Amino acid sequence: MPISDGQSRGTPPRGLPTSNRRGALGRALTSLAGGALAFNLIMVLGLLLLLLWQGGAYFWPRDLAWFELADGRQVLGEIHEHRELRTTAASGAEPIYEVRLKTGNREPELGGQDFVWIREADIKRSERPHDAVLLERRSWGPFFGYPVAIRRGDGVIAEGRDGTFRKLEQLVPEKAEHFEKIRKLEKGEIGDVNYEIERLRLSRRKLSMSTDSSPDKARADAELQRATQVQESRFGALADRLRDERQSLEAEILVIESIDGRRKTMPVSEVVRAVRPNELSTAGKIGLYASRLWEFVSDEPRESNTEGGIFPAIFGTVLMVLLMSVIVVPLGVLAALYLREYAKQGPLVRAVRIAVNNLAGTPSIVFGVFGLGFFVYFLGGSIDRWFYSEHTSPVFGTGGILWASLTLALLTVPVVIVAAEEGLAAVPRAVREGSLALGATKWETLRKVVIPASSPAILTGMILAMGRAAGEVAPLMIVGMVKLAPDLPISLEWPFLHFERKFMHIGFHIYDVGFQSPNVEATKPLVSATALLLIVVVTILNLAAIRVRNRLRAKYATTGL
Repeated sequence: MPISDGQSRGTPPRGLPTSNRRGALGRALTSLAGGALAFNLIMVLGLLLLLLWQGGAYFWPRDLAWFELADGRQVLGEIHEHRELRTTAASGAEPIYEVRLKTGNREPELGGQDFVWIREADIKRSERPHDAVLLERRSWGPFFGYPVAIRRGDGVIAEGRDGTFRKLEQLVPEKAEHFEKIRKLEKGEIGDVNYEIERLRLSRRKLSMSTDSSPDKARADAELQRATQVQESRFGALADRLRDERQSLEAEILVIESIDGRRKTMPVSEVVRAVRPNELSTAGKIGLYASRLWEFVSDEPRESNTEGGIFPAIFGTVLMVLLMSVIVVPLGVLAALYLREYAKQGPLVRAVRIAVNNLAGTPSIVFGVFGLGFFVYFLGGSIDRWFYSEHTSPVFGTGGILWASLTLALLTVPVVIVAAEEGLAAVPRAVREGSLALGATKWETLRKVVIPASSPAILTGMILAMGRAAGEVAPLMIVGMVKLAPDLPISLEWPFLHFERKFMHIGFHIYDVGFQSPNVEATKPLVSATALLLIVVVTILNLAAIRVRNRLRAKYATTGL
């Protein structure tokens, strides 16, 4: 467009002032930024609501539905889904619907199908029987059907559906207490004796590896042998006691019957919970929901991690994140102090900063491979050679929670370095000079003035590091995380915190349940519940760090900072 004589280049068109156009553009960009924020919030909220809906529904007790089909078969279970099999609107035919029924009873002798699809057209008759029973078991998953008898030895102590169920309601809590008593015996007295026997065995082996041939060595070996015999005698007595307790635990045998008449026997102690869902009131369902939810966060997993609780995974995740935080904060702060306060600014320091930023984008599996090679094989193997030579299996030379924490500390240290540098740079120069003018040394200025003033920024970096570490799975699979850990990394035995032990992690638990379980369809709600719990755990850890950060910010806030 040609420019007229009255209009020079760069001059806005007549009738639209520059300030108005800039204001309109600013308002448009502000609206765009606000819309993007709202969209992100809606997506996050939608994800949380989806997890809450699907995960929360996993614990809610459903009624048991009984169907008689056109071919004479009978099925009993929980209705989980209702869908249209085929859309026939174009042809004018009636749509065909299917119902997905969770029938449980995974054992081959009871059918072996966890879910079945039933066409509504094949349903001849349906009802919700009041006496249908749900049994939650320690193995083989839930059972839907009827308990018909309870036997003890050659006698029958309960018979009939109603009588057996009432007796079962009485026996299940008693067996649960007895089961916990046996667990305490195994992990308590028997565990202590086993630990002492192993300690004595290692002491004797270490003594045999010694080149000393004096009489003192023979006397020490004889004393260790006598102590071992005493402990083995104790172990034998405890083993007999444990056998008697188990026989007493499994004395009562339950006879169960599926809806199609198949029967099976099992110890009453295998039953975790026995309920008649169709007889539960709203208050009863709420109580059962709370009981299942508490079991989920406080108990150990069972049935290949697809049932029970995930307390070991929660404990392992929290402990690993705390250990990682204790390790990563000093590393990150010291590196930031050197780069900002002591290193001579130049090409080398700039290259180090670029390397730190690039390190933050390195795939996590690379850190896992490094942790396996350096921490596990090199450091752990060296520790075993120096201090645990009498052990026949590796102690620190295999994956453990210490190596996992160190690996994640290296993974997240760039975040802490960048945040700490920003915090150190934000402290005004006048504050530093004032401290030096009053006679403080540079180190005293850093320790008493600069670092406290930058602590909120350091904690911000730690919060970001904790969030990332809690969600990482790939490197942990290499350096210590397992599907099921028999013991927690903490115990009453010295040194109380066992850094060499393997651990469970919520993130890996989600992967294992969602993709490695024998029945993925049955575990979909459990995956949502576990994912929601991981978000809750990370949120609680972050809120605790944010609270500390806010207190420090208020403590060190001055007019000059």
